[in-house]
Amino acid sequence: MNIKDTTTSISRRHVLALAAAASLTAMAPLARAQGPWPTGKVITWVVPYPPGGSTDVLGRSVAQRISAALGTNVIVDNRAGATGTIGAADVAKSAPDGYTLLGTSIGPQAIAPHLMGKLPYDPIAGFEPVVTIGTIPHILVVGAKQPFKTVAELVAAAKAQPGKLAYASGGSGTILQMQGELLSQQTGAKFIHVPYKGDTPALQDTLGEQVHFMFAPVAAALQHVQSGKLRALAVTSSARLKALPDVPTMGESGMTNFVVEQWQAVFAPAGTPADVVGRLNAEINKALKSDDIVALANRLGVTLVGGTPRQLGDLQKADSAKWAKVIRDGNIKLD
Repeated sequence: MNIKDTTTSISRRHVLALAAAASLTAMAPLARAQGPWPTGKVITWVVPYPPGGSTDVLGRSVAQRISAALGTNVIVDNRAGATGTIGAADVAKSAPDGYTLLGTSIGPQAIAPHLMGKLPYDPIAGFEPVVTIGTIPHILVVGAKQPFKTVAELVAAAKAQPGKLAYASGGSGTILQMQGELLSQQTGAKFIHVPYKGDTPALQDTLGEQVHFMFAPVAAALQHVQSGKLRALAVTSSARLKALPDVPTMGESGMTNFVVEQWQAVFAPAGTPADVVGRLNAEINKALKSDDIVALANRLGVTLVGGTPRQLGDLQKADSAKWAKVIRDGNIKLD
């Protein structure tokens, strides 16, 4: 090789080295932008209900908390309809990248799928459980002028007059209806189900004694029980409530296996990376211990839970099996 060839070879190597360096320099901002999740991209927290309910209000507060912890915006997007299944279906179809979450409740994930036939999503296989936000117990209430003082008296009256006593719920397929059906199946008493378009009108007619009783969320019924406008016969939690220490549980009232609590939880699309699910779980658990969220939950009648993704998955599967049996045994159909 002569001097000219050597010079040409060195020159070519120099050009290639410069080109490689320039390429790496150009790629550096991209590599930084593609860093660990969440990379500053907006996270959408889908609530499958209208604004203003406890799932929405508590979800917004938790979303705000984890926004700061993750260093990115977490926005709440209400996608209501079809008892919460529209929003659930949207999230199930989303990319499993940690940027779309479902803040939902027991209805779309454990009850509605057994009532609505084939849904565009699998409530269990279509999601990764993230964390349980909290649970809401219910109170079996009757109007103040009703003669019933205990669950046993209510059941006895229903058996003496089959198909005469009516109970209200916030709509067909809700956890409120499921409790009325469970009471019927456990006791053999026959009741009339009167569905309303929401818990509030159902409670109003229970107060007005257009119906005989209702399983009502604690937050909605508590003030009316404390004022004497409603009489509480029992609570559906496993232990008595601090706010109603003299009201027995359904178990203490003779109803075995009648612990019913409406849970709120967070899910991600199936296939979301385990490290992303783990980070979300950790940050939400931290948020649930903050003073402002604890105070908000108390006002909403929600018992904060937290825990692991597996615990949520086990809870969902257990409740899905439980309500599937109640629906099947009662031959319940959506009106």
